[in-house]
Formats: sequence, C-alpha cells, structure tokens
Amino acid sequence: MVISRQQLEDYQRDGFLVLRDFVDEASCLRLKSRAEALVRDFDPSGIISIFSTREQNRLTDEYFLGSSDKIRFLFEEHAFLPDGALKQSKERSINKIGHALHDLDPVFNEFSRTAAIKGLITKLNIAQPLLLQSMYIFKQPNIGGEVNCHQDSAFLYTDPTEIAGLWFAIEDATLEN
Repeated sequence: MVISRQQLEDYQRDGFLVLRDFVDEASCLRLKSRAEALVRDFDPSGIISIFSTREQNRLTDEYFLGSSDKIRFLFEEHAFLPDGALKQSKERSINKIGHALHDLDPVFNEFSRTAAIKGLITKLNIAQPLLLQSMYIFKQPNIGGEVNCHQDSAFLYTDPTEIAGLWFAIEDATLEN
C-alpha cells in the first residue's frame, strides 16, 4: 500500500484520510457474515441497552459501560415498543456490536491484526499503537439513529490523550441501502 506525501499532509491537517478499497471484498464479506452470525446467536431476553450519541448520559447503562472486555449488543433508540418488545426483528434492531471483538472473536481478531493495518499505522506515524476497542456498526433501515458529533474520550481514557480511529465501510453506501 502506498500513501503519498500529499495524503500524509492531508491526514495531519484534516485529521482523517480516505483510502478507497483498503479492505478487499472477501474480507468485508467475512466480517459481515460473522456479524450476522453473532446477532443471530444473541439472545436479547432481558437486555434493553440502547446506544445513542445524542443522549449518552441518559442511555448509558452498566451493560454498555461493562462492554470494554466483552462482546455486547446495543440497540437502536427506536427499536422498542412502550411495553419493551422489539418493534421488528433483532437483526433489524441492533445499532452495534462492541467493544472487544478484536480480542474475543476469531474473525474480527484476524482482521484487526492484518499486515495491511499494521502497515497503515506505521505509515501514519502513530506512535505506541494500542488496539483498544472494536465494534461493528449497523445502519438500520427506518429506525437507524443519526450519529451526531460526539467525543469517544468520555469513555476511552488514554495517556497520552491522542487517539486515532480506523473506520472500515463493509458495504458501499448507496441510495438503496
């Protein structure tokens, strides 16, 4: 993988870098299939943990706060009826799976530690990289919540405070999806 001097300068100036086709289609399909399997095997009985960037204080609960070393399933804001039942299938109600997929799931572990990702981290001059959290975010039709500006540093305490996040689009965003 080649990152130009201009791309590095853009990253330093803008704080982000878009790398098209960084992850091959087969890897994306493996991750998508694994996420679907995890949700299929998840029993939501008695768990109503909602993720929102709009009302983190109100919607944050122990299930969410205790997710740093576990694989947890967090629902969309509008996933539930007033009686606590899901409005639609759990597969269409989950906002994200997090936050230790990279350590606890073999498919996500393998993906998170690829030579390509290590090479990218090196080329971006990220000193002392630490794989701290991982998640799979769904964009659900009809009930999917908007992700507003927010600071992950409210939940991720690091010293030094510099954090870089890597986001991978598993599917292309289109008008249809």
